[in-house]
Amino acid sequence: MARALDLVGDRWTLLVVRELLLGPKRYTDLQAALRRIAPDILAQRLRDLEAGGLAERTELAGPGRARVYRLTGRGRELQPVLLALGRFGSRLPLPDHPAELSPDATAVALLTVFRPERAAGVSARIALVLGVERFTVRLDDGRLSIDREPDADHDGLLETPPGVLTQVLWHGLPAEDAEASGRLRISGDRAAVDAFLGVFSGRLDPVG
Repeated sequence: MARALDLVGDRWTLLVVRELLLGPKRYTDLQAALRRIAPDILAQRLRDLEAGGLAERTELAGPGRARVYRLTGRGRELQPVLLALGRFGSRLPLPDHPAELSPDATAVALLTVFRPERAAGVSARIALVLGVERFTVRLDDGRLSIDREPDADHDGLLETPPGVLTQVLWHGLPAEDAEASGRLRISGDRAAVDAFLGVFSGRLDPVG
């Protein structure tokens, strides 16, 4: 454990890994997602992840050939650790002024709180648009997958800022109220979107 903490135990390191779980990102994307981290600290954490074999720099194909950071296979092995820490943290009291989750952090939060028994018998493919990021959420009889790549063949679409989705799912804001105010938009198969919301709504029990 001590050797693992030497590699990922510094402040911000696991949050950088969280932002890369669902796919590669540019440095500027990471800055936008982790708004409270100083640029020099972010750069150092990325260097540390590269040195430890957990992340690597590469170029995306296509015009511009954007340089991005992505997790290596070894880095992706941290996913169950992050989800376990997320489940533990979700049971703790909220701070007075919690930071708004980024789109990727919100998507990872869905993985964190997912309970297969609540999705038994549910089959839905939802296009989830959180701010400028688009994800595909697939529910298949107790199984869940989330990809950043959009899937044109979806049952329903839900579009909202990340903070509104967290309010709807875990802080008691009725989806109908968010929809009526224009902060949340649903299209396609309404029953599929309602099933998605039902699978994830509700808080975990507090730590005892």
